[in-house]
Amino acid sequence: MLNLTRTRAQPRPNRSIPLGGMEYLDPKKKSNFVGKILMAALLTTLCILMLKQSPTFNPPSPFSHHEPGVTHVLVTGGAGYIGSHAALRLLKDSYRVTIVDNLSRGNLGAIKILQALFPEPGRLQFIYADLGDAKAVHEIFSQNAFDAVMHFAAVAYVGESTLDPLKYYHNITSNTLVVLEAMAAHRVPTLIYSSTCATYGEPEKMPITEETPQLPINPYGKAKKMAEDIILDFHKNSKMAVMILRYFNVIGSDPEGRLGEAPRPELREHGRISGACFDAARGIIPGLKVKGTDYKTLDGTCIRDYIDVTDLVDAHVKALEKATPGNVGIYNVGTGRGRSVKEFVDACKKATGVSIKVDYLPRRPGDYAEVYSDPTKIRLELNWSAKHTDLQKSLQIAWRWQKSHLNGYGSPRAMAS
Repeated sequence: MLNLTRTRAQPRPNRSIPLGGMEYLDPKKKSNFVGKILMAALLTTLCILMLKQSPTFNPPSPFSHHEPGVTHVLVTGGAGYIGSHAALRLLKDSYRVTIVDNLSRGNLGAIKILQALFPEPGRLQFIYADLGDAKAVHEIFSQNAFDAVMHFAAVAYVGESTLDPLKYYHNITSNTLVVLEAMAAHRVPTLIYSSTCATYGEPEKMPITEETPQLPINPYGKAKKMAEDIILDFHKNSKMAVMILRYFNVIGSDPEGRLGEAPRPELREHGRISGACFDAARGIIPGLKVKGTDYKTLDGTCIRDYIDVTDLVDAHVKALEKATPGNVGIYNVGTGRGRSVKEFVDACKKATGVSIKVDYLPRRPGDYAEVYSDPTKIRLELNWSAKHTDLQKSLQIAWRWQKSHLNGYGSPRAMAS
């Protein structure tokens, strides 16, 4: 009788069992497979971490070290009207530029235009930060090798400063102190400080020289003078090169139409007269409000010295070029010629071709009757003088930008997406 029972000396090896066209792995084999994947992933992660520690994996940013022949300038407030024009000029002149701005008054659209014009690595970087945050400011200085600072960042409306003075002392005086402390801690050798003729107040004699007593009559001018005093006191025991530029009423825009002035709509009441003229010409507001017609001037309206923004940034670049260690230079930046508000309005009507309605109202708090500069010192020492002195032409250039940018740069935060 045959014995049909078979015995196995060894257990059957694990194998997959085909069921309906699908294979089901044995559980023990599946466990080994998953373990191998996890081990490979762990080893890959360790390799990446080790590579990141290698200096060849993440080469240092060109902004983080000094480069022979290249001057790296920090432009605070570089998304604003004047700061963006200054950044454009610096980039055109082959400077390396870092812009720091919190976009409270500036426009990200201006930054995007500059980035499109100068896309090369190591030319321009933008850092979103508030200068009131001392920790953030010191971190920026520790991560970047600055050769100079152009400090534009500031709120800058006389009328607003009388309504909210604490905001101005924080934003202008306190923030300047933060910047100066960071410069000292990180040994940045040069400061170009954007100041204002408002530090002079209402002088008894015209034109204003750099020796005219500083007696500001509004919180904006007082905050700027306090910042100047802090800089000058610090400089007594410092080898820092310091240039302080006190400039007058800024108008105009980039002649090639790339940048312009786009103030916040909610600040129109406090803004520059040029912005109000353009708003009236576009019908955004029903007319222009001229505040003060009883000043002791020829036509009863205020007299100001209007400086084109192109000339203004040229003065800043010349100041940077002429700055010397251990020295302070203080300069008025103006045309040396005063124009009344009525003259300005007439020029604006001609520049826009619009018959603007004008309402004459009482004086604005904190204003002064007559202010214009004597630019002799800056002409002799920095070889600078205003070239764009045709008021109507400057307004025409600015009006051209306004007409082609009916919504300005757009919402600064919305454009970040």
